[in-house]
Amino acid sequence: MTTLELVLGASTVLLAMIVLVLVATDDDDPSDAELDDETLRASVGDALRDLDLDRNAALIENHATEMRTLHDNVEQLHTDLEQLLTNPQQRGSFGEYQLETILADQLPPDMYGTQEAVIANLRPDAHVETSAGTVAIDAKFPLEAYERAVDAEDPAEQRRQETAFARRVEEQLEKIATAYVRPDEGTAPFALAFIPSEAVYYHLLTEEYDLLTEYGDRGVQVVSPLTLGQKLQLVKAGVHAQRLTDRAEAVQSQLDTLSNRFDGVADDWDTCMRHLRNALDRAEDADRAFDRLRTEFQRVDRLDDGQDD
Repeated sequence: MTTLELVLGASTVLLAMIVLVLVATDDDDPSDAELDDETLRASVGDALRDLDLDRNAALIENHATEMRTLHDNVEQLHTDLEQLLTNPQQRGSFGEYQLETILADQLPPDMYGTQEAVIANLRPDAHVETSAGTVAIDAKFPLEAYERAVDAEDPAEQRRQETAFARRVEEQLEKIATAYVRPDEGTAPFALAFIPSEAVYYHLLTEEYDLLTEYGDRGVQVVSPLTLGQKLQLVKAGVHAQRLTDRAEAVQSQLDTLSNRFDGVADDWDTCMRHLRNALDRAEDADRAFDRLRTEFQRVDRLDDGQDD
């Protein structure tokens, strides 16, 4: 039974006892009014002790204190997070940390890196090595421009701020397209613009879809924490498939080498057998010649024996 159920039960009992007291005191029959105030108070006290309301009340108070503490901690965390996202430098660090955390959760260490010069001495916030080349990831986003666009109350001011926000986003996407989409220099045919805020990402999808499509055709894909994880799973699957292909090609290459060696050994064996057959034929010829020669010697021996007689 929960604490709340105990309190409700105790309240019900108390209410019933109060009703009984009122009925007893209002009864006109003097013979039924034998319960005095002291007896009633003692009965009520015994009932309260049996229900252990003091302990349950203390539990409720402890729970309430814990809830207040948790609420204060959540409010402090929310305040700290707002302060963190307000400072551009800290916000950038937060985005990079979030990006690195996602990469570490999704990929093995040999598949990614952070703040490394990988493309024409440029240092993206992170990069992933894929079968199609190096995928650069940029983690910057114009939060202030987004907040001004969202918080504007005047419709005309809101449109102006939304235009300014779109321009800032376009500038960032242009930088990514120019710096990190270089297939001729070893990059993949695309790069990723990481938006570490689902709210900003959703706003871009709904309000700046044409802009995202335009730069998507140029190889810049905008991702959020959720969609980045899905993208990395596809990248990892592609890398694993490429590694399996490479291993299959290596095995095929080894089989081709063994086949060539086998062909060489077969040629050598055929040559050896040919020589052996030739040697055998010559040995048989020599053996037949030897037999003829021996027959001649034997005939000469017989002639010599006949002259002696």
